[in-house]
Amino acid sequence: MATLEDDEADIDPVKMILPDEEGEPEKLTTVGDGAASQQVEQHYIRSIESTVVIRQLPSEGLSFQLWPAATTLVTLLDNYLRHPSTSPLTATLSTDRKLKILELGSGTGLVGIAAAVTLGANVTVTDLPHVIPNLKFNAEANADVVTKRGGTVDVAPLRWGEDDDVEVIGREFDLVLGSDVVYHDHLFEPLIKTLRLLLNGGTKRRVFVMAHLRRWKKDSVFFKKAKKLFDVEILHTDPPKEGSRIGVVVYAFIGKI
Repeated sequence: MATLEDDEADIDPVKMILPDEEGEPEKLTTVGDGAASQQVEQHYIRSIESTVVIRQLPSEGLSFQLWPAATTLVTLLDNYLRHPSTSPLTATLSTDRKLKILELGSGTGLVGIAAAVTLGANVTVTDLPHVIPNLKFNAEANADVVTKRGGTVDVAPLRWGEDDDVEVIGREFDLVLGSDVVYHDHLFEPLIKTLRLLLNGGTKRRVFVMAHLRRWKKDSVFFKKAKKLFDVEILHTDPPKEGSRIGVVVYAFIGKI
C-alpha cells in the first residue's frame, strides 16, 4: 500500500462540488411536483447481475444528490466480488463472518446499499436527521435485492461530533465507509471526533474506508489531523477524468487498539 503524501497544489475554487460525470447511470424518471423534483436512477451491479435503484432530490440540497466518489466505492465493491484476489479491498473485507458496516454521511445511501448487496453485509446508513426520509425511501426501494443477497440495511441519524448519537448506534462495526465526506472545513473536527469514537480503542482493528475527490487546498488540514490519530494509507486511485488533473482517491484510516 502507498502511504499518504500531502499535495499542496490547490484546486480551482470555482470547480463544482458535483461536476458533470461521464458514463452516468441510466436515469429512469425525473418527476416535478412544483416545489421539488426527483431523479430516480438505476445502478447495475455486474457481480450480482442486479440493479440498485436510487432516488435523488437535487432541489433539496447536496445531501440528496449522488457525489462522484460514491460511484468509485460502488465499483470497487462490485469488482471485489468479481476479482477478490486483485482487489485493493481484499485485506479489509476478507473475513469468515458476516460483516457489520456503518456508512457515514450516506446521502442517497448508494454506497451502503451496494455494500449490503455485494457483501451480504448488515449495513447501517446514516446522515443528518433531515436526510433520513430519503435514505429510508432508497433502503425500502432496494429491500428485495438486499434480502435476496442476505444483507440488511438499517437507517439511523448520526450527527458528527455527537457522542450520544454514536452511543445509540453502537461502536461494534467491522468497517466504516464514507465517500466525499471531507468538504466543509467546519466539519473536519466533528468528523474526526466521530472517527476516534468508532475506530480507536477496543480489542480489534477497525478501518474507515473513504473515497475522496479533492477540491480545495484546505482538505490537507483534515488529513494532517487524521494522520496524528490513525494510520492513513492509500488503497486506490482513479485516473483523472478528462479536463481534470486528479481523480478519486480511496484511503484506509486504520484505528489504534
